[in-house]
Amino acid sequence: MPDLPSPPSLPTHGRYGYSAITHRPVYDWPGGRRLAVYLGLNLEHFAFGEGLGAELAPGGPQPDVLNFAWRDYGNRVGVWRMIEMFDQLALPASVLVNSAIYGYCPEVMDAFRARGDEVLGHGRTNSERQGVLDEAAEARLIADTSAVINAAEGRTPRGWLGPWISQSRVTPDLLAEAGYTYLLDWCQDDQPVWFATRGGGRILSVPYPQELNDIPAIVARKDSASQFADMIIDQFDEMLEQSAAMPLVMGIALHPYIVGQPFRLRQLRRALAHIAARREAVWITSAGAIAAHVAALPEGTVPGF
Repeated sequence: MPDLPSPPSLPTHGRYGYSAITHRPVYDWPGGRRLAVYLGLNLEHFAFGEGLGAELAPGGPQPDVLNFAWRDYGNRVGVWRMIEMFDQLALPASVLVNSAIYGYCPEVMDAFRARGDEVLGHGRTNSERQGVLDEAAEARLIADTSAVINAAEGRTPRGWLGPWISQSRVTPDLLAEAGYTYLLDWCQDDQPVWFATRGGGRILSVPYPQELNDIPAIVARKDSASQFADMIIDQFDEMLEQSAAMPLVMGIALHPYIVGQPFRLRQLRRALAHIAARREAVWITSAGAIAAHVAALPEGTVPGF
């Protein structure tokens, strides 16, 4: 048999190693359930006349009033309709918040605090990306965000989602050093995975969806409201069947300026009611509760590097 060439050596992130999901230890979520479901609600505020932002229509010269106002609809109208829906369906939310929200519309966060929802860090504003900053500036962004949330909520968040899912090569290290225990930026798995950090530490990666996410689905791919709702239902039904063999995490990523629009809200309600009707069969929870449950499992149960 001829000698086979060695596989190429490619640059790697060094955070986790390969692990086939079908070859891992099996564990349960609370109550013996196997499918954990959480809603990741992104609350974002944007600079007027500059910076980044999703676009309803191609933006013109700044100030881009059309797209700024479309995004602002989420904080003025859409989020309140979504809170009403969450209350009607008795669903918790994991609130991924730009710290600028606390200065712009603090009553929104008052409403989520009254509900007892989890709050996660999501940068200062989605007008900026953290991954392009140098290490000192990125550490300052994380510290700024944490300080605002801590002052308002009385505790520093444990979880983080970067604005625009943006990470530098040292983001997991900086988050762990700032006291964060889990992050949501990576969509490489349907189970939590331990990431190695510098100095021998680690931080947990909790699955956060980029397919079941209204920005890629509706803004980028132009899926309709009913198509997005059907995606949620199909994902839930399929993962519930798959979870008979292993624990799984199903996240749903939502933005009030998109799915808080009335015609989309009606379809989203249909999908979430489908999930709520099966609440006895699944664990409807928060991203933080998932991370805490995993952290308490015996060492070696959860894959990592």
